[in-house]
Amino acid sequence: MKAGFISVLLLLPVLVFAQSKADKKTIQQLKADIYYLASDSLEGRRTGSDGERLAGGYIITRYQAQNIPAYKNQYRYPFSFVYGKEILDATQIKIGNDYMRIKGQAFPLPFSANKRVYSEVLPDVNEAGNLWMMNLYANQDEANDPHFDAVKVIYDKAKDAAAHGAKGVLFYDGFGSKYQPSFEPLSTTEMLDIPVAFLTFNAYDDYITARDKSGNLSIDLNVAIKKSERTGTNIAAYIDNKAKYTVVLGAHYDHLGRGEDGNSLNAAKDNQIHNGADDNASGTAALVEIAGWVKKHKLKHYNYLFLNFSGEELGLLGSKAFVKEQTGMDSSHIAYMINMDMVGRLNDSTHALTIGGVGTSPVWGKLLAKPNKNFKLNLDSAGIGPSDHTSFYLANIPVLFFFTGQHRDYHKPSDDADKINYPGELSVMQYVYYFVSAMDKMPKPVFTPTKQSSMSRVNFKVTLGIMPDYSYQDAGVRVDGVTADRPASRAGMKEGDIIIQLGNNKVAGMQSYMEALSKFSKGDATTVIVLRKGEKVEMPVQFDK
Repeated sequence: MKAGFISVLLLLPVLVFAQSKADKKTIQQLKADIYYLASDSLEGRRTGSDGERLAGGYIITRYQAQNIPAYKNQYRYPFSFVYGKEILDATQIKIGNDYMRIKGQAFPLPFSANKRVYSEVLPDVNEAGNLWMMNLYANQDEANDPHFDAVKVIYDKAKDAAAHGAKGVLFYDGFGSKYQPSFEPLSTTEMLDIPVAFLTFNAYDDYITARDKSGNLSIDLNVAIKKSERTGTNIAAYIDNKAKYTVVLGAHYDHLGRGEDGNSLNAAKDNQIHNGADDNASGTAALVEIAGWVKKHKLKHYNYLFLNFSGEELGLLGSKAFVKEQTGMDSSHIAYMINMDMVGRLNDSTHALTIGGVGTSPVWGKLLAKPNKNFKLNLDSAGIGPSDHTSFYLANIPVLFFFTGQHRDYHKPSDDADKINYPGELSVMQYVYYFVSAMDKMPKPVFTPTKQSSMSRVNFKVTLGIMPDYSYQDAGVRVDGVTADRPASRAGMKEGDIIIQLGNNKVAGMQSYMEALSKFSKGDATTVIVLRKGEKVEMPVQFDK
């Protein structure tokens, strides 16, 4: 799971029921499932890893043990996604007649353009139309400062150099810093229009300092960087009742591995395994068990699709792929979607349970009106939230999201199986099943769009009212969803549009998009340019007052 909730608290009396033999058996199974999924042997279930593959295999065996078939004759649904960048062999950095050893002596920056530029230069004598050569550090103090953000400085200086006519920039370390930059394959910094590279101190000393500085130096800079891909795998099981509509019950099973993707909150940064017992072995185990209940009690009004997503921690990648690419399922034939993410840490004192998406259909309010003696409910109306139900909401599908709250172990190696409240998780599962069984007697719920939740991390004076596609890796910002009656929808923006300019501000990615938004105030009018099926479309937009 990716963030927390801010919601309205509905206070209800609490009553804890005694456990039956069936409940005790279910708790034993939950423990077996969660202890395995959150074991060190799976190394944190990082998307695309062996641990993810083993976890997927375990989930499949659990469905098979309950005689729940695969969806469309296959349990595994792989999806590919762009992950990081790598330097290609075609990259060459030549000084005079000498080729630099890539990474050892010199390397391009991940935000460098894939271009070749040749110039006769003098170090630190820079003219428009030439390749520039610049010392990264202004003095010895900067070179020795462990807090000096070399990559940011390179980016800012290179961007400024491009604005002043540089055709490329070769930075160098002229002071022998202990903290030289390195190629960062996971960098999300926006691409520049010029090639940019870095020369280490030893290479500078060998090939620049030792030469006669009275003459020009020929530099041939050829950068070739490509996006690298990884593959994640969703797991899908299905009960086919030959009904017109299908109910989707989902939970993600991936987690953070050893924190390699930069989403760990572990202060030590010491390569520890993040087992993710609550996030989200708890939801995974709950989903598999509820699938068995649906099968056992023969709910027949709908078909039932059980989806275990991967790639959630990297930006809802698995659920997004399933909705948009993997099955070709008509979203109008999906009745509703229920998502369980972090349902294993019910607080025994407060019994607080968050339910998101309650505004996505008027039916949910009617079901919630039934007296509830087990939980204090935090209700959030928004369909957009920090987990996989968002992908379904953006396809105009009613959603509900169940979550027992954040805790000090969130996204840390300490999120372990012995901290799960197993009786509490069982009570959450029973409440989820109450919704499922009640809905099995009811017609397909009506979908209603909602306002975006107050969970947004970044506040601007204005907003377009779009959901960006955070997995998009090319230039611009691709629109993943458009909120009704907001500036973008009134302007005519559509899902799939790629925003490339807002007013006079070029949009190369999320960074420049946010910078562009920050320049506008409430009520301002401007234009937005998007790419729609390869064609530029300009439309007027006015921000809400």
